[in-house]
Amino acid sequence: MTANHHLPRRSSEEQALLETQLRETFEQRMCFNELLGFKVASFDPAAPALTFAMRPDLIGHYLHGRLHGGVISTALDTVAGFAVTVAIAEKFNNESAEQIAHRFGRVGTIDLRADYLHQGVGKSFLASGRITRLGGRIASVQMTLVNDTGLLIATGGASYVVS
Repeated sequence: MTANHHLPRRSSEEQALLETQLRETFEQRMCFNELLGFKVASFDPAAPALTFAMRPDLIGHYLHGRLHGGVISTALDTVAGFAVTVAIAEKFNNESAEQIAHRFGRVGTIDLRADYLHQGVGKSFLASGRITRLGGRIASVQMTLVNDTGLLIATGGASYVVS
């Protein structure tokens, strides 16, 4: 049981404001995410996800039309950071959107591993993250990237500082 268990949960209006702010942050304020075309697909704390479409400027191998490995790694890192933020928002579900934004400002990648399993081909991609541990100082996440047919392109694991 968390310390916040007995505190009132944020209102639906405040939750909607938080989701709007997180969407804006991950889709527009983080310019590299915007450049890559990342869009929030799910705020579900059990399966936060981002999506993006394949474009010619994301190709890493011009002969095969495959997604660049750096884009794959970035998608995994970004969805993990998003998953951590969603988990923090859920853990501190009595706090306002402004308070969660302040907490987000302290999140940073410590370690990232990407395993490339299949060629990055597809019309679109879905990156999802799953929190394996959310401590007071460190969060651990497992991530996946699948294409529009459900083919598992890559998996990853990462650690983030949260305080």
